Amino acid sequence: MYSRPTVKPLTFDGLTSWTVFKTQFNVVSSTNGWTDFVKASQLVASLRGSAAEVLQGIPADKLTDLTTIEKAVESRFGDSHLTQFYRTELKTRRQKPEESLQVLAADVERLMSLAYAECPPDVRESLAAQYFIDSIRDEDTQHSTRLMDAKDLKSALAYSMKYEAAKLCRRHLDTPDHWRLRVTTVENGTINLNLFLTGWKNY
Repeated sequence: MYSRPTVKPLTFDGLTSWTVFKTQFNVVSSTNGWTDFVKASQLVASLRGSAAEVLQGIPADKLTDLTTIEKAVESRFGDSHLTQFYRTELKTRRQKPEESLQVLAADVERLMSLAYAECPPDVRESLAAQYFIDSIRDEDTQHSTRLMDAKDLKSALAYSMKYEAAKLCRRHLDTPDHWRLRVTTVENGTINLNLFLTGWKNY
């Protein structure tokens, strides 16, 4: 006979995101098949530290009411009051020296999930692409990626990486040594053409 797997409940101390914890808690409760009464009991048991102090403000007869407990924790630790903070972070986010485009994109995606959690996915993706482009450090890469008019973060990241790779390749091709090889090839013919091809393979 098949038995439903039991997933251990998580703990919340108020130092991490309440939204993230609540999502995980709902998944665990669904997997375990908890009723609202059991969910309320498990939520109370999961609170630690300053998060557990919220329970002191809840009447004793409401400590088994899931909605009451969730609202109490939400009002104290909910992410809604931090929304403006995360949006400001997005607006002022700039790529750091030596920071890769992939790392930058990952951070933009993280901030987007906190700043625009209630937005429809397509709107969030479009905004993420624009914030990512605005944060790119290299002006040429930023301008070229903006002209591409990416509809989502993934497309903007892919294009910007290709553009930077092409830029790096052009920089190698325009080195003085490579230029001398090309000029020599034109002036002296086949012998130096072989030297040019050998030099090309080294790039």
